[in-house]
Amino acid sequence: MAVLPSTTTRSGSGRCDGLWRELGRSHAREISRKRPLLRHPRTEQGAKRRARCPLPQQPLKIAIAGALGRMGREMTEAVQVDPRLELVARFHRPGSTGEGPVARDAALALADVVIDFTTPAASVELAKACAARGGPALVIGSTGLDGSELETIADAAKTIAIVRSGSYSLGLNMLTGLVEQAARALGADDCDIDILEAHHRFKVDAPSGTALMLGEAAARGRGVRLDEVARRARNGIVGTRPAGEIGFAVLRGGSIIGEHSVSFLAEGEALTLSHSAGDRSMFARGAIAAALWVAGQCPGEYGMHDVLGFAAS
Repeated sequence: MAVLPSTTTRSGSGRCDGLWRELGRSHAREISRKRPLLRHPRTEQGAKRRARCPLPQQPLKIAIAGALGRMGREMTEAVQVDPRLELVARFHRPGSTGEGPVARDAALALADVVIDFTTPAASVELAKACAARGGPALVIGSTGLDGSELETIADAAKTIAIVRSGSYSLGLNMLTGLVEQAARALGADDCDIDILEAHHRFKVDAPSGTALMLGEAAARGRGVRLDEVARRARNGIVGTRPAGEIGFAVLRGGSIIGEHSVSFLAEGEALTLSHSAGDRSMFARGAIAAALWVAGQCPGEYGMHDVLGFAAS
């Protein structure tokens, strides 16, 4: 992978202000007072592991994987203007301008946290490389990972701290909690659930990682596994809809950044919860909040509900 030039010039507060900036400050204050509860088993050994996790000094050193992609460029801009962060390296896939695969390892040696918006295969290799070195920590924004890829990342999380999410938007993560609550309250026998998502024509995976995240939330609310009740497509004579099914529909076209809706369809009424992304800066703000948070964590795999302090079900 090629290392790209990074600049340390910053001016103003950029796009990392408002709620996300206050969130970062509150996390820094909380970490300075005590360690957040992690996902290690509540044993003496787990407590000892948590106690051996020093918080890196700020500015936090950030490397960006997938630097030439849409989110990579957005992340570069957001990191450069954030006074809490120092952009130490950017790298992209082999074949880009630069020195090749060795450049990735050079970037990892410089960073406290790598923010990764690449592809499933690239994210897996990056997680393995970070784990082999014993760091840096990793924030993964790639979507479309399959079961074996998720297992590899979970294995890497035994050695390093990893945040992985289908979306780094605050609003979408709040929507996830609402979907879980609604699914729990509205029974499968009386209410059908369908998830509709729309993205730009260049998105390669479907359904989106966010749509699957919403589907997982709905399945959790009903106490079932998503892979047991998901319907990814309907075509032809498919018969009547079985109770408890969670359906997905996908639109691809134009320059849509991301639109998601979850419909709860009952006899005589329907409830729809939705979110629309105005620009990619919201994902960058969320990824930065995740980077600031994960830098103080011990090995483990975390989600945005951990970063935001939402109670996990």
